[in-house]
Amino acid sequence: MEGFTYTNIFETKGIEYIIIIAFLIILIPFWIILNKESHLVKRIYRKLGVITAGILKIPQGLFYSKNHTWAYLEKTGNAKVGLDDFLLKIVGDIEVHPIKFAGDKIRKGDVLAELNQKGKRLMIHSPISGEIAKLNDSLKVTPELLQEDPYGDGWLFAITPSNWKTETQSYYLAEEASNWITNELNRFKDFVAVSIGKHSTEPSLVTFQEGGELRQNILSELDSEIWEEFQESFLVD
Repeated sequence: MEGFTYTNIFETKGIEYIIIIAFLIILIPFWIILNKESHLVKRIYRKLGVITAGILKIPQGLFYSKNHTWAYLEKTGNAKVGLDDFLLKIVGDIEVHPIKFAGDKIRKGDVLAELNQKGKRLMIHSPISGEIAKLNDSLKVTPELLQEDPYGDGWLFAITPSNWKTETQSYYLAEEASNWITNELNRFKDFVAVSIGKHSTEPSLVTFQEGGELRQNILSELDSEIWEEFQESFLVD
């Protein structure tokens, strides 16, 4: 028939396209299953109250200090400051008592607030220098915001920074922050094991889940001496 051309795809690139399509048909469902399993594992860990690097929230674009505070510079020129999810997951429910107030001038490393839990205390140091613009009064009405939304409505202070660029150069961002938190979690596991060995008369109370994972809120189960050691080891930049 004039104008009709027959092409054997097995003699052209067509066979390669068929192989690629077949590969994708197999791969995509497999990838979906793996992705669902990953999210499922995270949900299970949350339900069990287990702390893993995978369930810790580490939003991008924030500056994370070694003392487990974060800072974020807003368009207004003020920097929001709060506590990271790692610290909040291990301390559990706490009361926040501000040490500094609106109008106070502060230097990086000054104590901003005290965390209190049944007489056990941790001091929170400022990640930046500047002047306190305001405190988050919403936490007085809804203190659960601190745990539920630590990087959003659960911020602690708004500070007008005086040396932002220099003071945040050594802080962690993006993937570097994720790697740092993973290392901190491993370091904390070692800290807990050693501290309990020193201070507890009942080694059976070690606060690890089966599989070696930490339970959430584990500091709430430990003595004030361990809180003091944690302060020196993890909350001083």
